Amino acid sequence: MDRVEALLSETSPKGKLAFVGDGINDAPVLSRADIGIAMGALGSDAAIEAADIVLMDDKPSKIAKAMEISKGTLRIVRQNIVFALAVKLLVLALTPFGLSNMWVAVFADVGVMVIAILNASRALQAGKK
Repeated sequence: MDRVEALLSETSPKGKLAFVGDGINDAPVLSRADIGIAMGALGSDAAIEAADIVLMDDKPSKIAKAMEISKGTLRIVRQNIVFALAVKLLVLALTPFGLSNMWVAVFADVGVMVIAILNASRALQAGKK
């Protein structure tokens, strides 16, 4: 724990400290690190509960895969936010000119949500590759 505290004090404000562990003695360090990664297959329950990420097959190479999936997921989230806000702002801007009605507003709300869900479902494919 002392070594992790020292490493945390050395990291830059934008830097993050990740710790990977699998035993009961790792639980405090997993919770203290910025990113705690537990090895789930052989790991203790305490380590699994203290971690932010749990690898279920004890292969450290899966950390890179998890990072790939998280980057793709974050990209999809940003796309959905930008798309939803753009459509809603467009409908809002058209309203004073009489170019939108209740059905357009319903699409801007419900239709955009359905499209965002369909777009987000692409993240399921990222885990299968």
